[in-house]
Amino acid sequence: MTRRSVTAIIAAAAGILLLAAAGVLTLRGPENHRDSPAEERAAEAGSAAPAGSVAESIARSQAHLLKYPEDAAGWAALGAAYVQQARIVGDPTYYPKAEGALQKSIAQQPEGNVAALTGLGALANARHDFAEARDWAEKAEEIDPFDAIARGVEDDALTQLGDYAGARRAAQKMLDLAPGIPSFTRASYHYEMAGDPVSARQALQRALSEASRASDISYCRTYLGELALNEGDPAQALREYRAGLAVDPDNVQLLAGRAKARAATGDLDGARADYDVVVARLPLAQYLIEYAELLQVMGDETGSRQQLDLIGVEDRLMAANGVVDDLTASQVAADHGSPADAVRHAEDEWSRRKSVLVADALGWALHRSGDDGQARRYAITAGRLGWRNATFSYHRGMIELALGNRSAARRYLTEALDINPHFSLVQAPKARSALTSLKGS
Repeated sequence: MTRRSVTAIIAAAAGILLLAAAGVLTLRGPENHRDSPAEERAAEAGSAAPAGSVAESIARSQAHLLKYPEDAAGWAALGAAYVQQARIVGDPTYYPKAEGALQKSIAQQPEGNVAALTGLGALANARHDFAEARDWAEKAEEIDPFDAIARGVEDDALTQLGDYAGARRAAQKMLDLAPGIPSFTRASYHYEMAGDPVSARQALQRALSEASRASDISYCRTYLGELALNEGDPAQALREYRAGLAVDPDNVQLLAGRAKARAATGDLDGARADYDVVVARLPLAQYLIEYAELLQVMGDETGSRQQLDLIGVEDRLMAANGVVDDLTASQVAADHGSPADAVRHAEDEWSRRKSVLVADALGWALHRSGDDGQARRYAITAGRLGWRNATFSYHRGMIELALGNRSAARRYLTEALDINPHFSLVQAPKARSALTSLKGS
């Protein structure tokens, strides 16, 4: 789910013009929307649907295919629904089912099967095989250059591969073809990555204005809350999460966001209560790490270690179903395990994709292992987009400090806390302590 470099926002009769540093993203009104069956496909290309509705869709598709087993479109729809359900409920065992259904669709219709190709692309993105996802999207686009869902799959893949110019082009094409919640939220992410949170927020507000279903409203509120948190405003984030929960009270992503915001405001007991629910229902590595660090701060070392141990269980389950995620493994190992393992995982991930997220992880892993000269190279690469990312700045600051570059260390540690003084329950206090030491000396 993951920002942009925009310099101006111009309101016009046709809509909102967002001028990015490396191109133009134009958010047009819904009058240009092209209805397409593809909009009901491919989880990664659309907004979040409630788990119940996707499960019902799966059941309907299965019943239909019992009667019409040669229906290629039906198999493609079932495969895409499996991908979406895996994401919603955090169960990767749906991925092999999705692959089987989508390949069945291809077998029934080998030529011109855009729905199956985009479904396979969404599946590859979900499994973190971003190069394969890009290839499936390109094959779909060759058949139908006007398929917005294929552009969304391509944008997701290229963003993760670190081809940000290509990703922006794909996002723009998606906006041109189907301005709506999926394309507006992608535009928001490009703006945020390029250091323009104001434009990011406006794009998300535009998406929210299009939302009518509870699941779409909660989807937009989730990312508005995340953006507020990343900008150091947990009070605003809480308002966004509460507004989302008012229409979608069982949404796990909103509960996780509220937990993080509560922790940032000092309500550690409230955060713990929320995380208890979140990890019981959706034990994703991101939530387990956040909960582990909360428990660590609260002095519950046993509980913290239990959450970290669960990450290993989750990793094995993911790997058994075709998901490769060395990035998360590196992040966990760097701060809670073996620095050598962190470097190995980050180098493996870097060999597959050159995103700023991976550059940051590799730089931090190298720092933790004592190779600060190499670490600095990757920390510089991580900052190349201008993303106002407090974690990136903190990592760069600590690397500079280890190298004895005190002025640079002071600059980046100050920057991290200016962006978001609550960026990490564990690391933010370390940033403050390091700055105090620098100023004192």
